[in-house]
Amino acid sequence: MAAPSLLYSRIYAVIRCIPAGEVATYGMIGQLVGCPARVVGYALHYLRTSAEEPVPWQRVINYKGGISTAGPEQRQLLEEEGVVFNAEGRVDLQRFGWDGRGAQAVI
Repeated sequence: MAAPSLLYSRIYAVIRCIPAGEVATYGMIGQLVGCPARVVGYALHYLRTSAEEPVPWQRVINYKGGISTAGPEQRQLLEEEGVVFNAEGRVDLQRFGWDGRGAQAVI
């Protein structure tokens, strides 16, 4: 598989800024780097099939506060960081949502 683009590298750099115990949405990451949310999803899919340096992919969730594709593994990793899911399997974005601090320094 080809190396990730500069855009993917920027996406990964922003995701690395998300502290443990906090989450961001695909849309938020996309907004920070200037791309659609689906491109963030593509970048994360690529990451899971490559040998890219560690990126805390589990901290990126959908706009509803839910897990989109990684299921139990992602939930377990987030719970280990202290993120709490409600009965519907969603994260309270007001409580656990990342505010974007530090992202501008890496973009």
